Amino acid sequence: PHPAGLTPGPPVSGDGDAEARAALERGRVLFAGRCDFAAGAADLAGLPPPRFPEIAFAGRSNVGKSSLLNALTGRNALARVSHTPGRTRQLNFFELAGRLTLVDLPGYGYARASKGEISRWTRLLRGYLRGRAPLARTCLLIDARFGLRESDRALADLLDEAGVSFQGVLTKIDKTTPSALAGLGARLEAELAGHPAAYPALAATSSRTGQGVAELRASLAALAGPRPPG
Repeated sequence: PHPAGLTPGPPVSGDGDAEARAALERGRVLFAGRCDFAAGAADLAGLPPPRFPEIAFAGRSNVGKSSLLNALTGRNALARVSHTPGRTRQLNFFELAGRLTLVDLPGYGYARASKGEISRWTRLLRGYLRGRAPLARTCLLIDARFGLRESDRALADLLDEAGVSFQGVLTKIDKTTPSALAGLGARLEAELAGHPAAYPALAATSSRTGQGVAELRASLAALAGPRPPG
């Protein structure tokens, strides 16, 4: 069961239980498909040609982006996991089942990186989010222990300006208590409701325990392109 204040599951209609189960199965099948590293871009000129709808994963350094990507795809090393904040220094593109591209964005908010590196990452992040036509949704990852930081709010404002749909995704929910999680979820949903680009469902996940991962798969699978022929 999910704490009150969170709505991590896919929207349902009609026979809600049956539709929810079907959505979970579609997500499971899609994310069990082949997922390969397609490209890395250290600057906007290096962005690969778009092939499929793209879902970007953004958040502060060490929020758990790589761990969540690995959990979603059921792999141990799709995206490298490191305890060193700021390790992802380019946009990494992964093609999933010939239907979807997952994009691991550089973390932000890590003060120990050089000013030049921070400036370069910021330009790259903003340029991609503002100008990438196939970008279907950005998952804004939020550490459940801390909630939204000012850098997260700045990114949410940027996504509003760019008209890019984004979904709040809590990470590391196993490291907080159910009561604290419920309170945080309610506050976040109220705050994100003020953002026109925000997706209405707030996901709650733990890469370590798997909580909420299947529901997030189901939500993201709805954005995938058509099945390839054959």
